[in-house]
Amino acid sequence: MASNRDWLEAGLVLLAEQGAPSVTIERLADRLGLSKGSFYHHFKGMSGYRTALLEHFEAERTTRFVELAEQAQGDRLRALMDLVLAPGPGPELEIAVRAWALQDAEARTVQERIDRTRTDYLTELCGDAGLGQALYLVVVGAGQVVPPLSGRRLRSALELVLGRSK
Repeated sequence: MASNRDWLEAGLVLLAEQGAPSVTIERLADRLGLSKGSFYHHFKGMSGYRTALLEHFEAERTTRFVELAEQAQGDRLRALMDLVLAPGPGPELEIAVRAWALQDAEARTVQERIDRTRTDYLTELCGDAGLGQALYLVVVGAGQVVPPLSGRRLRSALELVLGRSK
């Protein structure tokens, strides 16, 4: 039996691969090899699921990153960079959520909160609002170019911004 988390993780994968319109009960059930009835065991309907999916994205890709960076010994900014650059769902997921936010008021509200939380935390870490925003814009922009910058190339761009700020 799949857990709520299994359904939400499957939704993030679908979202990253094919965008918000692809996240349907049928596709989720097929991906997990379960019946649609199993979906309704965990969620009241698609509206509730989408709300939970946005909350899960925020918790996994923002709240958890801040918490882990805070627990890091030493340089919290470097620890955060390591988390952001770690293998896993990368630019595709971020792009999909931003695209969803352009067409859905609830997704937009969540994306605005995520952006605010991330830039506020970067500002706190850097002690400089301009630098915090610049770092965030590099990460967001790196995901928007085709093909997206990732890994070593994105780290180099972030290091360049950090080096120039000193």
